Amino acid sequence: MIVYPLWHVGHQNEAGDNGSTVHVDESGVFCDEADGDDVKLLGIYSTLERVEERMRQARLLPGFRDEPECFSFDAYELDEDEWAQGFARVPADK
Repeated sequence: MIVYPLWHVGHQNEAGDNGSTVHVDESGVFCDEADGDDVKLLGIYSTLERVEERMRQARLLPGFRDEPECFSFDAYELDEDEWAQGFARVPADK
């Protein structure tokens, strides 16, 4: 199965106090991150079309509107067999 994680990458802008990253939302400006890129998972989608639709919708929102190229996504294959090792039975106390 292929899924598409969608990430928001808030690039450093050093506009806040002590060089912190400034984020803007409907209520104004606030600082909440140390200097540097801020990467957050926005969602995991089943098709590329759903990723593109979500990015289109997000670009209409405050914050994303001013940074329309702040998204990153790539196909990720989910494997059925992710077992690193077997399991162990722990006897119940008697």
